[in-house]
Amino acid sequence: MGLWIAATLCAFFVKGLCGFANTLVFTGILSFANANVAISPVELLVVYPSNFILVWSERKSVQWHYCGLLSLLVLAGNIPGVLLLKNADSQAVKLFFGVVITALGVEMLLRERQKEQRQQSKLVLAVIGVLSGVLCGLYGVGALLAAYVSRVTSDSREFKGTICAVFIVESTFRVVAYTYLGIITAQVVHQALLLLPVMLVGLFLGMKSSQRLDEALARRVVTIALIVFGVALIAGNLPF
Repeated sequence: MGLWIAATLCAFFVKGLCGFANTLVFTGILSFANANVAISPVELLVVYPSNFILVWSERKSVQWHYCGLLSLLVLAGNIPGVLLLKNADSQAVKLFFGVVITALGVEMLLRERQKEQRQQSKLVLAVIGVLSGVLCGLYGVGALLAAYVSRVTSDSREFKGTICAVFIVESTFRVVAYTYLGIITAQVVHQALLLLPVMLVGLFLGMKSSQRLDEALARRVVTIALIVFGVALIAGNLPF
């Protein structure tokens, strides 16, 4: 149980700090000793209330006009995501998304160094949006979604509030689906309830830390988290 507590504290500190990447941290720590089928449902139940907390905290900054479209893309991504998991080479798919995420992260980092910000291409945003939906459907992670939201929000408060609003819709869908499929059991619920106080501590510490960060530094943390996630996805799925 000690490892689960440590994973929860670290994951939700990151969640409070930048609004996403908690799944990467949580799964990364626990996957050494646990199967993914045991990790995902617990993480889903623990993260569910954290999204409501962050949306309420940043409610004045949420860009609601983006949330509807993004939520539809994420939910639609579950369909091809399930088909890919069932019929495609999962390792190849993960490798592809790792390359895409890393490339986007590097591009975002370089774009931040430009003195003048170029207007975002609607076509590029649409492609990122669709791919982000597929990635959420495949693995329940929001790395590409973060890349999308970072392009249409102007500061970290808008980013965290908006992305977590979309996560509420996605998480609700998965809670219903996992319950229907029998993945969420009484034991999973019990374990999640035990970890909720730890989640609250980690989330609070992350939120307080984000308030002390310089705005440019906060956005850079998000970008670097994307690159780290992409590189980890590539390294973990190379064919050798």
